[in-house]
Amino acid sequence: MSYTLKLNEAGLNDIDKVGGKNASLGQMLQNLGLLGINIPFGFIITAQAYYDFITHNHLTTHITNLISKTDVNDLVQLKQCGRTIRGLIRDGHFPQSMRTEVINAYADLCNYYGKNNVDVAVRSSATAEDLPDVSFAGQQDTYLNVSGTADLMDAIRNCFASLFTDRAISYRKSFGYDGFLIGLSVCVQKMVRSDLGASGVAFSLDTESGFKDVVVINGSFGLGEMVVQGAVKPDEFTVFKPLLDKGDLRPLIEKKLGDKNQKMVYGAVGEARVKVIETSEADRERFCLTDDETLKLATWVTSIERYYATLKGKWCPMDVEWALDGESGELFIVQARPETIHSRKADNSITVYHMEDASRAEHLILQGIAVGDKIADGKVRLLHHIDSTDIAHVDFNAGDVLVTDMTDPDWEPLMKKAAAIITNKGGRTCHAAIVARELGVPAIVGCGNATELLNDGMLITASCAEGDNGMVYAGKINYTMHEHDLSLLPETATPVMMNVASPDVAFKLAGYPHRGVGLAREEFVINNYIKIHPQALLGYKELNDEALTLQITEAIKGYGDGETYFIEKLSYGVAKIAAAFYPQKVIVRFSDFKTNEYYNMPGGSYFEPAEENPMIGWRGASRYYSGAYKASFGMECKAIKKVREVMGLKNVVVMIPFCRTISELMLVYDTMREYGLVRGQEGLEVFLMAEVPSNVILAEQFAKHIDGFSIGSNDLTQLVLGLDRDSALVAGLYNERNDAVKSMISQLIRTAKKAGVKVGICGQGPSDYPDFAQFLVEEGIDSLSVTPDSFLKTVEAIDKIERQKVLAKAV
Repeated sequence: MSYTLKLNEAGLNDIDKVGGKNASLGQMLQNLGLLGINIPFGFIITAQAYYDFITHNHLTTHITNLISKTDVNDLVQLKQCGRTIRGLIRDGHFPQSMRTEVINAYADLCNYYGKNNVDVAVRSSATAEDLPDVSFAGQQDTYLNVSGTADLMDAIRNCFASLFTDRAISYRKSFGYDGFLIGLSVCVQKMVRSDLGASGVAFSLDTESGFKDVVVINGSFGLGEMVVQGAVKPDEFTVFKPLLDKGDLRPLIEKKLGDKNQKMVYGAVGEARVKVIETSEADRERFCLTDDETLKLATWVTSIERYYATLKGKWCPMDVEWALDGESGELFIVQARPETIHSRKADNSITVYHMEDASRAEHLILQGIAVGDKIADGKVRLLHHIDSTDIAHVDFNAGDVLVTDMTDPDWEPLMKKAAAIITNKGGRTCHAAIVARELGVPAIVGCGNATELLNDGMLITASCAEGDNGMVYAGKINYTMHEHDLSLLPETATPVMMNVASPDVAFKLAGYPHRGVGLAREEFVINNYIKIHPQALLGYKELNDEALTLQITEAIKGYGDGETYFIEKLSYGVAKIAAAFYPQKVIVRFSDFKTNEYYNMPGGSYFEPAEENPMIGWRGASRYYSGAYKASFGMECKAIKKVREVMGLKNVVVMIPFCRTISELMLVYDTMREYGLVRGQEGLEVFLMAEVPSNVILAEQFAKHIDGFSIGSNDLTQLVLGLDRDSALVAGLYNERNDAVKSMISQLIRTAKKAGVKVGICGQGPSDYPDFAQFLVEEGIDSLSVTPDSFLKTVEAIDKIERQKVLAKAV
């Protein structure tokens, strides 16, 4: 009987003989070589060899009895069982014919590479890695830098034994699988000298959301086991697949530098086969792959995915291991198999929350303005103030409820971990409300005395599922969550877009039946990913501030300088949102921080003036052409130019906020042109945020110089009614449905339509009030953009309105 096969003699029809990984490698070697994909050659030891080894050593009955008597939920029993079985296998002997055949196959591999001795990787490949209802992948072992026949035979025996690791025994028994219905094949494959280069894993989808249009690559210096085991925080690269083969485009839409503090390398003579050493400081501060290598690898992964999709007749996302040879500089694919989590999901739903306990009023502590429509419970974490310099040291756990007076951008790292947010101050469009919507976290703002009535550590339930008022209850109150199939949502004649600020949630929202993004806020990216005042990044060396210099020097590692850091980080944030919603329009609003918000960023105090009322001060357009901020706006322009022209995401539209006059608009255009952004060039569209009364009064003039209006109902309401929308004292007067505000909106829609310019709305009003959405639809608004938590109810409300209009016309 033959116990070995050359790697290219196996294919996907041989999984029962060689396991999933080996079958996949063999299939690719036979069919993907013409695409230039490098795969190290090797040979396979079949699953039959494993079975015959077990039989030859009389282990079947003994192993079966040990497992049947073991309670896998008892860790002591499980460890004893696993240790005993692995010991029995490692002490076993190979049948002579099997041993001879393996040694001859290794000699043939050495001859193939023209060497007397070839260092090899010995990898396990189970025959049941990808059953329809469970995955066994990743539960067996791999042995690296194996050299010589004696070392090889030991490694093969150890691979056989790894079929009975503690986790594998527990996993199989929990799912009711007989251990001997699963065989183990072994791949003996030439080592890639990634100990001198880099290695890692790649997926042909986003592993968190299941978004199909990206390749996500993780990598680190040295041998790949450190990444596979999760022993280091690797570099991460995200590439947008649809634009990979489009001319000279380079759709690398995100890079994240990992710490990579250790790496696995070959052991010296007399040492173990591999060892873990500290990574040099220089390597920690640079990416393990160049951009060219990243794009090449992403192209290979995409080709592999397409090939498997053709074979299987359906989408087949792939899980790939790769290595970069430090001697030759060549990339290799060392393993590939179908991804087994998202490929089995058909998640096309969203969840609606509902309070169940009819007696909950007895537990009501306080109420405020509800933001979103979710419910959450958790322990109160009461915080009165915070500083950006000590945010990392605050005792705040994921799932805590943040309770404070009010928030600003410094708080966002904590807000991202919170189960819910409760504030004394603020209205429906204050900072806490806006960020909570973007994060999908329930918030209750403007409570007045939340910090007095809620004690640190107490368990509460925060409900935003009961209308305009948010309720805070003592204890954990029962509630239900109901999922809605998005595929059943009606298609409305009025396009419904989404307000998306956080790149982290963009891929998760991509599956909604959207019509693009009506508002992507740059300031969210700047505050959460750049985290330093842009002027400080440009001029920190002249400030003589050691602490700030240290902070910026640490932040820009891997980027070279502050300007490159800002441009890269902002371009990645914008690109992730643009890719998620491609090819639909993504309207990116240039930064609109107020001076008090910028002041609180690291370095901001050196560049920001003190204003009595920042809400109507130096913000938006007035900053862009100002000598005090122009260079920073130039970095924003360069980032947008990179997203559109280098990455190829030309669905990005830019929007100018808080532009008071026509002459100011012209000054902004002049500044954009100076930094390479020209309206109409490369199809660039420019929208105007219509949020200042002058935008409405002068709409006919503005329309001659723009491609569209987007109504910012939050600021427009504030300025029409003459109130501070951040003030809880006048929050009761704040109402987008006031006749004065509606009159301004009606006037703008009429003027825009007469001028042939599109007009949409991206404020909160239509999300909160169906009657306001009805008003907008009846006025002929071209699109509505709402927050993700309001998307479902807004679509259904608009569909109802449109049906009523059709019926009214018929009558």
